Amino acid sequence: MSTASAAASTSGGKKQRNHFHRRLGSLTFTQACQLLGDEGAKLLRTGAQELAVDFEDVFLGGDLLRVRVPDASVDGGLAIATITLQSGRHRQLQTNCDQCEMPCLHLGAALDYLLQAKSDLGLAQPPDESVPLEHLTASELNQRALAERAKRAVEERMKVRSTNTDRPWTDYIVSSERSGRTYRVAVRSFEPGDCYCSCPDYRTNRLGTCKHILHVKSKVQKRFSSAKLRAPYRRKKVSVGLDYGANPGIRFHLPYRCDETVQEIVALDDQQVITDGRDALTRIEALENAGHDVTIYPDAEAFIQRQLIQARVQQQCLAIRNDVEKHPLRTELLDATLLPYQLDGIAFAAGAGRAILADDMGLGKTIQGIGVAELLARLAEIKRVLIVSPASLKSQWQSEINRFSERSSQIVLGTGAERADQYRSDAFFTICNYEQVLRDLTAIENVPWDLIILDEGQRIKNWESKTSNVIRQLESPFRLVLSGTPLENRLGDLFTITRFVDEDRLGPAYEFFHKHHVVDERGKTLGYHRLDQLRESLQPILLRRTRAEVAKQLPERTDEVIRVEATAEQKEINDSHLSIVAQIVNKSYMTEMDVLRMQKSLLMARMSCDSTFLVDQEEPEYSSKLERLTELLEGLIDDPTRKIVLFSEWRRMLDRIEMRMDQMGCDYVRLDGQIPQKKRGAIVDRFQTDPQCRVICMTNAGSTGLNLQAANTVINVDLPWNPAVLEQRIARAYRMGQKNPVHIYKLVTVGDTIEERLLNTLASKQELADASIDMQSDVESVSMQSGMEDLKRRLETILDPLPAAAVDQSQQRRVESQAETLQAKREKVSAATGQLISAALSLAGELIPSTGDKAPDDQQVAALTERLSQCVDKDPAGRPQLTITLPNEDALRGLATTLAKLLES
Repeated sequence: MSTASAAASTSGGKKQRNHFHRRLGSLTFTQACQLLGDEGAKLLRTGAQELAVDFEDVFLGGDLLRVRVPDASVDGGLAIATITLQSGRHRQLQTNCDQCEMPCLHLGAALDYLLQAKSDLGLAQPPDESVPLEHLTASELNQRALAERAKRAVEERMKVRSTNTDRPWTDYIVSSERSGRTYRVAVRSFEPGDCYCSCPDYRTNRLGTCKHILHVKSKVQKRFSSAKLRAPYRRKKVSVGLDYGANPGIRFHLPYRCDETVQEIVALDDQQVITDGRDALTRIEALENAGHDVTIYPDAEAFIQRQLIQARVQQQCLAIRNDVEKHPLRTELLDATLLPYQLDGIAFAAGAGRAILADDMGLGKTIQGIGVAELLARLAEIKRVLIVSPASLKSQWQSEINRFSERSSQIVLGTGAERADQYRSDAFFTICNYEQVLRDLTAIENVPWDLIILDEGQRIKNWESKTSNVIRQLESPFRLVLSGTPLENRLGDLFTITRFVDEDRLGPAYEFFHKHHVVDERGKTLGYHRLDQLRESLQPILLRRTRAEVAKQLPERTDEVIRVEATAEQKEINDSHLSIVAQIVNKSYMTEMDVLRMQKSLLMARMSCDSTFLVDQEEPEYSSKLERLTELLEGLIDDPTRKIVLFSEWRRMLDRIEMRMDQMGCDYVRLDGQIPQKKRGAIVDRFQTDPQCRVICMTNAGSTGLNLQAANTVINVDLPWNPAVLEQRIARAYRMGQKNPVHIYKLVTVGDTIEERLLNTLASKQELADASIDMQSDVESVSMQSGMEDLKRRLETILDPLPAAAVDQSQQRRVESQAETLQAKREKVSAATGQLISAALSLAGELIPSTGDKAPDDQQVAALTERLSQCVDKDPAGRPQLTITLPNEDALRGLATTLAKLLES
């Protein structure tokens, strides 16, 4: 036995306790280079090439590795290289060469041998976990990935059930207690690549194993005897499955007794894979025609089926892309005329089958997503599309679907049972939000979706988040991610999003980061490299167009309505105030006080559509519009070409918006009615000329007469009553001298709100202006009504149908009690006053002198009584009530003064 072998055998039982041996075993290529200084990589490479080290020349002791390096150029023809631990630092290695004072080729040869022969020396173990994976070699990276899964296989609790307890080589059902997920593990031997697991990690790690397989193997080794484990698995017939190794593809598994016909048809050994689905299908058909039964596993069947369909779709989509300008689908695919780049994006995504559409904001990713679904319905006969979007965009999606498509759609709402029924329904488009996917994963997984669309796909960018993990579990043959910012902060964002679209495109995570990250010795990211290779990998599945690239295709003006669902708190305020308005409008006659109350309620209803804070000025603030606006602004500001004019009716709403822009670090200016005229010029000039100033916030009062041609985006946070005011806002940017297309956003809070109804009436309000100045108008006459009649007519349109507001029972009882108390007080005062007046008049009758104490004429008294009775009503008790109307407050006081004097007399 060699010295090295003896040392390895004597230390084999101690290597787990020997710090020196563990340090040698975990030594990485990068660390070896660092031991040799700046020329470390060159010394390792040259030393290995020029100086041969034999196994017999190596000695490994308890705290010493000594390597004899033959070198004819030194005295004695031999150099002795040694590696030890530094005193007091058990992890720090120290190197030495008896022939050289500096790091040298001899040490390079010794360290290279150590890296290559760890197994022979009994030292092999995973690289040190403290070493960043980016500093590992491909082999070391693979070792670490395997070690991480082996560790989890031991530490994590799993329940394992065998489908055949009499033999080790069978299928096992494995449930992870950590995730609650259950997978099928097929064990055929202990050799790498001979097992299978249905978990996502096995499909993507390219290791040929996973923690579930390793866990099952450990149990199998303990359960079965050595004799049973030595007996190999005997495959009885041909089976076809997917190989998830370094080159994923179809793999034919041949029976242990394989006749010549099968071998001739398959013409592959057991380790070869086929990446062409059509080729695999041809061989399967030949086997079955020859009378051989073939088992096709579900993953292989789905792979072949998707390839066959995709090949046909891709060919037809390529024909579309070759003629997007004149292709009839520009007008026939949807109920809209698609711009050439939009049809090209639709054909690209449908042709790719699984794609990322990363156009700039405002270029119509939503309509392209709808178009992809429609095109796949025609070319691939898809029937179920799941759209996952932020909650604030669900109504927007349904509105756009109804506008551009005739396909059925539904928004997922209600209880868990109701949502499950909705997922199973026959609607073509099913729209849910990311939070619902977390809650409804089981119900969603039970539906065979044909296409899944992720809107704002950057929501899954965080690889470790629960949302990202759950979304990546969803299955469908076609997938589409819409995101204007697929890479927000880190390269990992793009990797995660791509993983949902195509699991194999960028390889396992550990390989991707190792390939593209540049880090320091502590793992801190310093930069990225090999991005040209990344772009080449993504080119078949990712399409991005900027506004500048398609500017010539864009219309001069694009109007987009962004619908936002009201919160329950906003809806409550809106409904209560609209109920007041409806009661007033239904009156046959409105007083000035009625008009004042109605105007205030309309104002409150409109404010509530923006934010509850505008109404009550209290926290917490409820505003779905503010949340959606923040998302919109973040996307727009990421585009450096955007200059934004932002309008709101209310200064307080601008205050709330500016708080959000401060948080995102956006530079802006403000112009409203309270800004002095002499300061406005400087504010406008800064917006027009300073590229860092991206937004000008305005109210209607501050916008009159301004020309803001630098702006190419107008955001109407809320809608004005008058369409002329809306056009005046837009005209700040969309006017003569504007050289760029202008994008106009109108944010509307929906959910049967006043703002939603107002949107539907704005178009009709434009009738008079169109008839007057539009030379193409065919309107001949427009009826004019009085201001009050016109107001009532418009309100009736907006308020019909009026939502029935829920009655606040406690508030109703409080108001009724107050009313009863007030009425009782009035009756008491009325009775006392009647008695007082009666007494005062009787006293006056006694005091007023009469001629000769003659009594009043009975006929005259009777006549006066008759006339007074005509002015008297009866109360519920039958008592007469006399209502006296006085000309003013002074007359009332005068009456009281007279009565007081009479009483004093």
